[in-house]
Amino acid sequence: MSTSQQPPLGRFHQVDGRRLLLHRSGAGGPAVVFLPGASAFGLDYLNIHERVSAFTTSVLYDRAGTGWSDPAELPRTAAEVATELRDLLRAADVPGPYVLVAHSLGGAYARRFLQLFPGEVAGVVYLDAFNEDWDVHMADERLRLKPQPVPGGLTLRLVTLLAGGQYRKMLAGWPREVRDALLARHLTVGSQRAGAQERGDLPELATEIKAAGPVPGRPLLAFTALGVDPAMRLMMPRKTLAAMGDGKLRLGEALAASVPEGEHRVLEKARHSTICTDEPDAVLRGVRDLWQRVR
Repeated sequence: MSTSQQPPLGRFHQVDGRRLLLHRSGAGGPAVVFLPGASAFGLDYLNIHERVSAFTTSVLYDRAGTGWSDPAELPRTAAEVATELRDLLRAADVPGPYVLVAHSLGGAYARRFLQLFPGEVAGVVYLDAFNEDWDVHMADERLRLKPQPVPGGLTLRLVTLLAGGQYRKMLAGWPREVRDALLARHLTVGSQRAGAQERGDLPELATEIKAAGPVPGRPLLAFTALGVDPAMRLMMPRKTLAAMGDGKLRLGEALAASVPEGEHRVLEKARHSTICTDEPDAVLRGVRDLWQRVR
């Protein structure tokens, strides 16, 4: 296999007829499980994972249809993704309860996991994560959740080309063989299309979570990243960006207040897409702080 086809770390597990990639390090519990954002793979969080594995079991994985896992028709419901993750953790013999670390879109899947399997969650760290109440806290209507059509082939090829610089910068500290494999995998039209397909379904995910009833309370730590991704700076006027920052702060405070053991931390310079490489020490500190509270 070429570098892009063969994962540099981890092994495959069979779940519902598909091969899913999981990379596990460390020992002990509760295990920390990373839920990637849209257009992200499990190994994109390797820098935090390796440091977490020094004090407990740490798990990275690729959802079906993303990374090195087998294809799936996208988008999928949050229930499908959450159930798949639970089955994967069982197949890999990673016992619960878990500390879920959810980045961006991964927040939707963490929220649904909580609804479906509350007894298997010890706590959650939200990394500038999606929340079903996003619209409640966004005063500017232009920031409300809307279906996003998947771009055409020409646009996706352009996005893939332009994304190279960001990925190379983000992954600069990864071991060479891991970095090269990730770059080869990320910088394909198929990977960019999968990210767009998952991102385009946000309103449906919010509706699904709300329709399922309250999300059970568990100790949580919510990070809000106030730095601005380069793509957002190009697409949004300054006033809209400021309104989004204010809304995210309100959302983080509300999320922390929703449970007795909730906490909100603000990262002024970290950007949404690269929070784990912009502020790795702060993210690690947050994961360890929550893990110590719930162990």
